[in-house]
This record gives sequence, structure tokens and C-alpha cells, in this order.
Amino acid sequence: MKKEFYLYCNEFLKYLLEIRGYSPETATTYKIAINQMIEFSTISQDDELITIEITPLRIKIIKNSKKTVAKKLSAIRSFVKFLENHKNMKIELRPNESIKVPQTLPKPVDESYIVEAIGGATLEEKTILYCLYGLGLRISELSNLKLVNINDGWVQVRGKGDKVRELPIVPELVAIIKEYINMYAPKIYLFENNNIQQSASRLRYKVGKIFATHGIKATPHQLRHSFATHLLNNGARISDVSELLGHSTMAATQIYTRLGTTKKLNEYMNAHPLAKK
Repeated sequence: MKKEFYLYCNEFLKYLLEIRGYSPETATTYKIAINQMIEFSTISQDDELITIEITPLRIKIIKNSKKTVAKKLSAIRSFVKFLENHKNMKIELRPNESIKVPQTLPKPVDESYIVEAIGGATLEEKTILYCLYGLGLRISELSNLKLVNINDGWVQVRGKGDKVRELPIVPELVAIIKEYINMYAPKIYLFENNNIQQSASRLRYKVGKIFATHGIKATPHQLRHSFATHLLNNGARISDVSELLGHSTMAATQIYTRLGTTKKLNEYMNAHPLAKK
């Protein structure tokens, strides 16, 4: 039966990539978790009911962080749901309780650090940073950004779950993209290398290297956090920011308002006379 599950896993990954629009990196993460489940769990069948006992798997990954374990279990549940909905299987996952992971606030990059990094960047590096910080893109969205989806003043982005959103481009970014296209002459994707699409991992590496040159540790996802946080701190409406980020609900965006509240509290504690005593 385990052999069959490996085949089902391949179908599931194809579904994630082609139907749900997941990035190759996310699909790989799912594949690792599901393969571990198949390898270490006990899978049995009684009539039509298939039971997957994942206790051996949970023992195997017990030393992983709570966040990693939670992600693996979430991937496995998604796989099981796929089998139930697309293969008409009856599956019982044991045990099926969730791992509670404390929600941490994102860590945006200070605006001055971003300006410093842009100031010493090449044209390609500057275009990458402007797209991530100026549009709030995920690194996978940047890798998949095609020239046909870029127009004067607007860019069309295909995000998670194959959802499409329209983003306004600030005039300075419009000018930088035009200059970049004139110099590098990409054919299909905005970022190519020898006419081949640059992968998300390659672009992620470049971002890290840009900031490391200035002694700063920063990731593409932190630039996305910075995009949202700086907009909210400057008075943007949370509903607008949520739409720009491509969040399915505003609840996912509200963590950035908590970050703003934390910043205000720190400013209050540093400014109020009573707090200084």
C-alpha cells in the first residue's frame, strides 16, 4: 500500500503545481513531509477505511521545532484531504491533533537599511529590491513575473492558489523596470539568465547577498513585511494593504497592525516622563 501512496503523492504534487499554483519550493516541502509520513507511519486498511498511524512519524520528528512539525502535519492533512476528495478514499489519521505554534511578529527591515542597500546596488539588484519592497511580492511571485503582465503603472501578479491581483507601480519603479528591460532584454520573464527564468532560490540568494554587503541580514519575506508595515505606519487602510498582499482574509494582515501597536508602545515607554522613572 505504501508504494501506491508514493504514486498518489506524485499526483498530489502535480495538483499543487498545476491546479493550485503553488511554487516548486512549496511543493518540495510538501513532498518531504508526505514521504516521511509514508516511510515512518503505519498504513493499514480494513474494508474501505484506511488508517494512517502517524505516531512513529511524530516520534521521528520530535526534535524539530514546533513550527516545522506543524507545517509537516499541515502538509499531511492536505494530502489526506486530496485523497478523500479526488480519490474517494475514507481515511482516518491517528492521532490528528494540531501543534500549537506561538504567533510571532514579523521583523521588517528598517527603511534606512533598505535605502542603503538600494544605493549600492547594480541595476538588476535595484530592480529586484524595488519589486519586492515596492510591490510587496513573494519571492515566488517575483520569479514568475512575466513581461506581458507589466504595463505602465500596473503589474498583474499570480499568487497563492492561482489568485490574480493588480498592483499599482510607483513612477520610480516604472522607470527602473524600463531601464532594466532595455539593458538586459529579457524575453519572457522579467528576471532571466541566458533566456532561462531565474528561480526563486536564485533571487533569494541575490537579496541576501545584497544586504550582506552592507552588514545587514535580510530576506525577501522581510521586505514583504516591510512593505506592509511601512504602509500601515504611514496611514494606509488595512483593507487596501490586505488586497495588495493578496491575503485571502484581513485576519492574515492584522499581525502587521499588532506590530504597529508594539512600535507605538515602545515609543510611549521611551517618551512618557513617568516611564523614565
